[in-house]
Amino acid sequence: MKLLQVPTANLEERIKEELEENPALEQSEEDHDDQFDNDLKDEFDNNAEEDYEPDGSEEEYDNIDISEYVGDEDGEIADYKLRDDNYPEVDDNKVVPYRIETSFHEFLLEQLGMLKLDDRRRRIAEQIVGSIDDDGYLRRDDASIVDDLAFRQNIDSNEQEVEEVIRLIQSFDPAGVAARDLQECLLLQLQRQKAEGKEVEKAIAVLTDYFDEFTKKHYDKIQRGLGMSDEGLKEVIGQIIRLTPKPGGNHAETNKAESYVVPDFFVYNNGGKLELTLNSKNAPDLRISEGYKDMLREYDRASKKDKRQKEAVLFIKQKIDAAKWFIDAIKQRQHTLSSVMGTIMEYQHEFFMTGDETSLKPMILKDIAERTMLDISTVSRVANSKFVQTEFGTYRLKFFFSESLSTESGEEVSTREVKKILSDMIEGESKKKPLSDEKLTEMLQEKGYNIARRTVAKYREQLNIPVARLRKEL
Repeated sequence: MKLLQVPTANLEERIKEELEENPALEQSEEDHDDQFDNDLKDEFDNNAEEDYEPDGSEEEYDNIDISEYVGDEDGEIADYKLRDDNYPEVDDNKVVPYRIETSFHEFLLEQLGMLKLDDRRRRIAEQIVGSIDDDGYLRRDDASIVDDLAFRQNIDSNEQEVEEVIRLIQSFDPAGVAARDLQECLLLQLQRQKAEGKEVEKAIAVLTDYFDEFTKKHYDKIQRGLGMSDEGLKEVIGQIIRLTPKPGGNHAETNKAESYVVPDFFVYNNGGKLELTLNSKNAPDLRISEGYKDMLREYDRASKKDKRQKEAVLFIKQKIDAAKWFIDAIKQRQHTLSSVMGTIMEYQHEFFMTGDETSLKPMILKDIAERTMLDISTVSRVANSKFVQTEFGTYRLKFFFSESLSTESGEEVSTREVKKILSDMIEGESKKKPLSDEKLTEMLQEKGYNIARRTVAKYREQLNIPVARLRKEL
């Protein structure tokens, strides 16, 4: 089950670990290092030349059954191929382009290194930089930083000194770094623009004196308070929304395994017929070491077997059993993935043919579990961690699952279809007069969807769409 959860991007590393731990497992396409095999083989050869030791035969070694390991029928175990020859382009050894990046904190420390600071202030600055989160905000107050310096750095400081160093760090790039809240972050950016000669005084006034009104889009209060025209307010709002609310966002250290989506499946439309293939680039051809099986055959043919040979045979059997288990686990993983994805592809056939989200049928985990005869938890693991590439884009499998909603005619439709229509309605609304949840409910009901206002509000929130008042634009 653990292998089933491993994404394709990490499967190669998992296989490498198993290859390193188990010398009885090898890749067929690479030259195998036979040193370990030769060492064991020498052990057999040396013992074969020695006289048989009667006292070396103990009961625990007397009945070692290796018939299943030395037969001719085990060729099926040795041959293990995951590739699909129908689509050789999927099997190409492509190089994934990992970007070389400097983490956000490394970027700040590089700038800190350019300043002429004494050792005391540099250590204070390093403590502050280490307290900045990945978004670029400093969310620890001055008093807490003073305590950190005392306990961790053995530096007796005060809030005034800490604030001076914070102001110094706030001059670093990107603009807005080390701000304590959003208001300060935006103001730091505007102050930087003002120093560059840009006309941003009104925008600074809005964020300084009318920040709450601005966030709640009470523009009429701002206009009255600052005596601004509609055009003047529109220009100021344009200046503010172009600022960066998370200055560290473009520099934050990322997990490379999560930076790139590696599809687990590929769905092709071959002349009107859908065809599914697995991404097998990270699953090399695995087999049982022939050297290990040869040693077992040699032991089976030998007339004299001493204790050391039998101990070696037991070790080899354990390694071969572990290798067989791992190969079978990989096969089971591929079988389960193919079964689940194939069933999803059949269930959502129309979507994979057209790419139209409104054509998605209501589908829950139980539907796929019943068709594949798998446990719901197994289907859930596949749906939550795997991706499929189609000609319309790459999707996480859980994208295709949704509850149902009834229409006036009694037909069940996917809630994703309703969300798509709701999103299109909001996208096409007049931003000067956005549609309220009540109006959206009426429009959906006119289209035949039996839906309540609170359900519309819930779907809107799931789509990360704000309420009408916050969608309003001048």
